[in-house]
Amino acid sequence: MNAQSNSGFLWGAATAPHQIEGNNVNSDWWVYEQRMPYFSPSGDAVDSYHRYEEDMQLLAEAGLNAYRFGIEWARVEPLPGQFSIAELAHYRRMIDTALSLGLTPVVTLHHFSSPRWFIEEGGWLGETALERFSAYVSRVCEILDGVQWVCTINEPNMFAFMMLMAEAINADAAPQMDTPTVQAEGGFVLPLPLPEATQRLIEAHRLAREIVRDRTTAAVGWSIANLALYPADPESEDRFREEQWAREDAFVEASRGDDFIGVQAYSTQAVDINGLVPHPESPENTLVGTPYRPEALEVAVRHAWDITDGVPIMITENGIAAADDSRRVAYTNEALTGLFSAIDDGIDVRGYLHWSALDNFEWGHWEPTFGLIAVDRETFARTPKPSLAWLGDVARRGRP
Repeated sequence: MNAQSNSGFLWGAATAPHQIEGNNVNSDWWVYEQRMPYFSPSGDAVDSYHRYEEDMQLLAEAGLNAYRFGIEWARVEPLPGQFSIAELAHYRRMIDTALSLGLTPVVTLHHFSSPRWFIEEGGWLGETALERFSAYVSRVCEILDGVQWVCTINEPNMFAFMMLMAEAINADAAPQMDTPTVQAEGGFVLPLPLPEATQRLIEAHRLAREIVRDRTTAAVGWSIANLALYPADPESEDRFREEQWAREDAFVEASRGDDFIGVQAYSTQAVDINGLVPHPESPENTLVGTPYRPEALEVAVRHAWDITDGVPIMITENGIAAADDSRRVAYTNEALTGLFSAIDDGIDVRGYLHWSALDNFEWGHWEPTFGLIAVDRETFARTPKPSLAWLGDVARRGRP
């Protein structure tokens, strides 16, 4: 596919409900924020629950044609088995607003946050998990008329170890772990996904996939955190393969049979005989502590294409945490150049959704700014950055 000649190619930006909506008080993440002293609270976030139309208008006016957003399970099902008609109507209005503005909605059903009651009941490893998630997905399908793209679960390979945070709800002491998206000083190594969590999330995804296929006409897949791992030296090859399988490929391979796979890539990371190598500190690192590696996107796309045996790809996230917006433009331009090199080689890529539409709550932190649009957290005033206009111009051209 050559996106330059394909008017169906999606150019857009992405968000997650808990990071932008505000006052998601019934979610497990709201509890984690209160229990973990090194987290900042999300609070009102950037009030996109009420300002979503303005946010979408800014994307559409810039020249983009797609918007990825999530439906918040904790709002839709505030108590087990009790679904909120008002909240379902709210998310249907979001879909209608996107369509009216010429934005193709890419809807995520689960983006890290779950209802608090669900975690208290046993969470994703509990006996009721698959039944509860299936019931939620079934109910949401009632409002998905006209939606062409559905992502069941965001970054299950990250979420599989984030389940450890459930201890903050079900135990007296909060676990000693930080958010996976912002590095501690000196770097850190993310724990391996729990094998039982990996299997459970694959089961949940496949159940949700069949429900969405049965009840809607949408293409369905899930999005993977593609880590662009590489061996630090020849002696590390075996450990590299082990890490790559547990952290990424088990999930990517499970995408075979999906309508698409969401590829999400930001940087690269080495693996030595001891496992992941922490990123060294550098003034060139991003605001989340990762190296500036725009080539990660092309690496991730080619790898996902190979592992899935040619499942179509949607770039559901790619971006950089940077205070200097010119750095965002430079990074994105390099990433897109690599992406279109892969497309020119015949890899089927259906769209590019930048992370993120807005500067937002970065899972316990406010300092990293990924957005194409700045937000004043006191007034909620939106200010598009030059990068938004730049990406809109790229979208009009059809390639970088």
